[in-house]
Amino acid sequence: MAFNFGAPSGTSGTAAATAAPTGGFGGFGTTSTTAGSAFSFSAPTNTGTTGLFGGTQNKGFGFGTGFGTTGTSTGLGTGLGTGLGFGGFNTQQQQQQQTTLGGLFGQPTQAPAQSNQLINTASALSAPTLLGDERDAILAKWNQLQAFWGTGKGYFNNNIPPVEFTQENPFCRFKAVGYSCMPNNKDEDGLVVLVFNKKETDIRSQQQQLVESLHKVLGGNQTLTVNVEGIKTLPDDQTEVVIYVIERSPNGTSRRVPATTLYAHFEQTNIKTQLQQLGVTLSMTRTELSPAQVKQLLQNPPAGVDPIIWEQAKVDNPDSEKLIPVPMVGFKELLRRLKVQDQMTKQHQTRLDIISEDIGELQKNQTTTMAKIAQYKRKLMDLSHRTLQVLIKQEIQRKSGYAIQADEEQLRVQLDTIQCELNAPTQFKGRLNELMSQIRMQNHFGAVKSEERYYIDADLLREIKQHLKQQQEGLSHLISIIKDDLEDIKLVEHGLNETIHIRGGVFS
Repeated sequence: MAFNFGAPSGTSGTAAATAAPTGGFGGFGTTSTTAGSAFSFSAPTNTGTTGLFGGTQNKGFGFGTGFGTTGTSTGLGTGLGTGLGFGGFNTQQQQQQQTTLGGLFGQPTQAPAQSNQLINTASALSAPTLLGDERDAILAKWNQLQAFWGTGKGYFNNNIPPVEFTQENPFCRFKAVGYSCMPNNKDEDGLVVLVFNKKETDIRSQQQQLVESLHKVLGGNQTLTVNVEGIKTLPDDQTEVVIYVIERSPNGTSRRVPATTLYAHFEQTNIKTQLQQLGVTLSMTRTELSPAQVKQLLQNPPAGVDPIIWEQAKVDNPDSEKLIPVPMVGFKELLRRLKVQDQMTKQHQTRLDIISEDIGELQKNQTTTMAKIAQYKRKLMDLSHRTLQVLIKQEIQRKSGYAIQADEEQLRVQLDTIQCELNAPTQFKGRLNELMSQIRMQNHFGAVKSEERYYIDADLLREIKQHLKQQQEGLSHLISIIKDDLEDIKLVEHGLNETIHIRGGVFS
């Protein structure tokens, strides 16, 4: 199962003679051609090498189909918490028809072709000789722009085919590294993810029919039972369904079918066709990576990612035990991650709303319980008093006709002493009477203050407004007269000043 973010291209040469499902772990030392390797973020070209990270344009970020062995593997697929899996975007059925070169990562068999590819790319970016004049410099800049963008073809020589730029080329600028959760399920758990091109509501409403259909896909064997582990909404109206299958033996024991076995069955051509008819667009296993696989994955930077950036991403990993760096190449991948993030945010918000509602309900229950406890305490006190009164009456009837005994006389004396202490003016009863008097006075004053309210008749209020309005008009008229008089006084003063200056000039 490949982890591709673009349309995979076909195989080259004779590798496509037959079809076999490719697992999520392939290309460890394999040669010839495969489909786009796992974690490929663009359309792989038709080249002839399949090294995990060492092929030509067909290399990707992931695992091939075997650890130094031939044949098909069952793939290691995970949802990685957000739909990002180690085993299967754009699954392909390609043939692995070659022997291994041994070792975990074999050397590519067409290294000269790869070298020619690098030489051609360098020529297209730095020194094209297509036109033979100053326009070649402009063409070089155009090729550089295409390489930075990660798309287009770079023409550099009339006799050599152009170089096709993909987002995997090391010059592409639209690259980043994010982090995804690593799965923690084992192969024995048997969890397999099926992505349906349907909404979650449709899947939940037809869950029983879906289980029956999957059981038929498995051959209708009565010893097998299909169970749904979970259902989760994905972007673009897709739904992720996690299932596992329980197999019951004739002796009564049962076990879960391993995830790799179940996935291998689903990847068969006829079974895959039936799943597609049910609306399945993707299937992958959800199993954890071994420490060796994680180590190999981290030691080899993905295709087109700068090793320095990859090393920095490993250093900046906030939780190396649970998170793994994942390259993001191109705007499509960024948009996909953004949609997944929005979807997870909505799910978290929904869960928070549910928790908030539960907390509110618990608070209501707590308030009701506290009120009931207080009510039961009052009821218990009343019942205690009634029980005491019944005991007193019963004791009186039982002692009727008998003389007062010595212990009863002693008890009566003690009660009389307590009664005297309570009735003393400076003791408890006097203080209680004083407190009761103060409480009554405060209640009386509070009632008097609350009753002190003034009301004005509407006609009287109208007359008061009219009177105040007339007073305001009179004041305004008086102010205008004073202003006029001030202006007149200023004119008189000005005339006097002029007269004084004239007389002073005559006398001088």
